[in-house]
Amino acid sequence: MGSPTQNRGQLIEQLSLEFLRRKGLTLITQNYRCKLGEIDLIMLDHSAIQGNILVIVEVRYRHSTQFGGSAASVNKAKQHRIIGAAKHFNKCQPRYQHLPARFDVVAVSGHTQSAEFRWIKSAFTLT
Repeated sequence: MGSPTQNRGQLIEQLSLEFLRRKGLTLITQNYRCKLGEIDLIMLDHSAIQGNILVIVEVRYRHSTQFGGSAASVNKAKQHRIIGAAKHFNKCQPRYQHLPARFDVVAVSGHTQSAEFRWIKSAFTLT
């Protein structure tokens, strides 16, 4: 059992996973970690016209929108770590290498009981 902050983060991530599942995405793995960084959720989006898309999801939670809110906290350094971890995942999981990838952010705000989800597709790209 973790700290209250860790437990809240795990709950928000689980709620975000269920939100994305209701939107039609399928989970590949959760909390992918490597020396380059961590990815909260790796999912497949089956709705694309051109076929499946590998979706790398960063879940961010802020109780308040003060100081820019949750989406604003995915800065360039965080993006760099996520991209590095995604490249590592792709290298270790060749069955997904042929798929186009997209980097999404699920920005969560409010109390956990009444959380609001904002799904930002293609929030950032490889640079």
